[in-house]
Amino acid sequence: MRILYERKVVNVLVNASFNNEKLIKLLEEQLDYMKQQNKDLSKQIEALTEQVRYLTKLLYGSKTEKSKYTAPDGQGSLFDDDQSFSDSEHTEEQSTVTITYTVVRKLHKKKRNDSFRDGIEVEEIHHHPTNTQCDCCLGQMTEAGTTIAREEAKFIPAKMMRIQHIEHAYECKHCKMDAAKKAQMKRGKAPQATIQRSIAGPTVLAKLIYDKFIQYLPLYRQVKEWERYGLLTNDKNLSNWVIRAAEDWLLPIYEQMKQMLTMKSVLHVDETYAQIINRSDGKSGQSNAYNWVFRSVPSQGPIIVLFHSALSRSRSVLVEFTKGFKGMVICDGYSAYGNLPDVTFANCWAHVRRYWLKVDSKNGQIGVDFCNQLYRLERQFKHLSPGKRRKARQKHSKPIVEKFLKWVDESPFFGKNALAKAAEYTLNRVHGLKAFLFDGRIEMDNNPAENAIRPNVIGRKNWLFSVSEAGAKANAICLSLAETAKANGIDFYQYLVTLLTELPNLPLHQQPEILNDYMPWSKNIQVTCAK
Repeated sequence: MRILYERKVVNVLVNASFNNEKLIKLLEEQLDYMKQQNKDLSKQIEALTEQVRYLTKLLYGSKTEKSKYTAPDGQGSLFDDDQSFSDSEHTEEQSTVTITYTVVRKLHKKKRNDSFRDGIEVEEIHHHPTNTQCDCCLGQMTEAGTTIAREEAKFIPAKMMRIQHIEHAYECKHCKMDAAKKAQMKRGKAPQATIQRSIAGPTVLAKLIYDKFIQYLPLYRQVKEWERYGLLTNDKNLSNWVIRAAEDWLLPIYEQMKQMLTMKSVLHVDETYAQIINRSDGKSGQSNAYNWVFRSVPSQGPIIVLFHSALSRSRSVLVEFTKGFKGMVICDGYSAYGNLPDVTFANCWAHVRRYWLKVDSKNGQIGVDFCNQLYRLERQFKHLSPGKRRKARQKHSKPIVEKFLKWVDESPFFGKNALAKAAEYTLNRVHGLKAFLFDGRIEMDNNPAENAIRPNVIGRKNWLFSVSEAGAKANAICLSLAETAKANGIDFYQYLVTLLTELPNLPLHQQPEILNDYMPWSKNIQVTCAK
């Protein structure tokens, strides 16, 4: 019995020991799991803290991306690099040194009429004394001189006129009386209307389009203004007028510019969202449509800016619009920009800098400093020819780019924080970021396209949406002509008046080469529509 009892005790102790080992192992596994979970939560907290810091900076901090290296000519704060202005103030007694110096300021005398444009009409209003009889001898006084007491601006509001085109008919009385002769009749021919069976003349249409796409004034706000001038209409009429004018007379100019654009070898491309209420793809009107912008570079002739309205942001839109184009596209890091036949891509350094600017740490500042060095060099190379600019970039910019990319590649930036995202964005686009080093024609960023698309973004806040795809297409056409006219230094309103007055009376279909005389950079337009 004693032996059996001892065996039972041994078995219990063995089982307890086994269970303890199993329990210890289980607790260790649980502890490892909790450590890993704690590590993951710490990373999430770090990422969220960084995001809160970034959003707080966006809300309360400076909105600009400028630094002392991106300011004109590298000019920044006079005190940034002076340690005496950043050190804390010493409160103990100090000796005082008096320095005397003389500052010579050049006085700029502003002329009285500096605020007026040259050639503006001048109206003189003369003020004479009510009585020119001498109070002493009662004799008649003579004028001794004049003084311009003041100058003021006078505004004359626009005037609405009702123009009636009257055609006069003439007949020959002699031939009419002679039965052997055929009656002779001649009739004066009125010029073709811009829009058939519409009261909208060229100047009204030009003012309508100018106010919407240059002043960003939506059509429904223009209705009251037109009524004040004396034209009773509504926003539906105004919308139809814009669409008809764009489709009938501005579209040929747009198509000609598009043909010329695709013949170039370097393009800036960007896109932004828009809204179209009645969509042909069956999607809700709240779904995003898109406006794409394409811009040529100054080294390849006159600047052309084209907008293209599309229902999506897919690569197929880019493929369709750039059909026949072969060359370099400067763009941001959007995935649609890639894998196009005969097209190479250069990526934007402004976007790279923007990612590093979001990193609120010493490493983030290092990344920004690398970008600033490149931009400082670019300002020095700005006025060089493409060939000289390429050589200068190879000599000065290339070492900085390689040093920057090597630093990013060798640094242990992992995780989901802003620093890791900046590093990943940079390393995924190494080839595109180096492209500007080998071609002096291209810029190192896509800012020209972003600047070109800005009017669409500003206008979108006022226009809100397009009702139809036809309206969105008309908007793209008008924006294209507005921005191209602006880039080529001509008055967009006067340009529209010229197009809408002359094109309806020209044989465009029989002689399409006529359009060359109506491009924004043509001599004819540069003379008649100069600012």
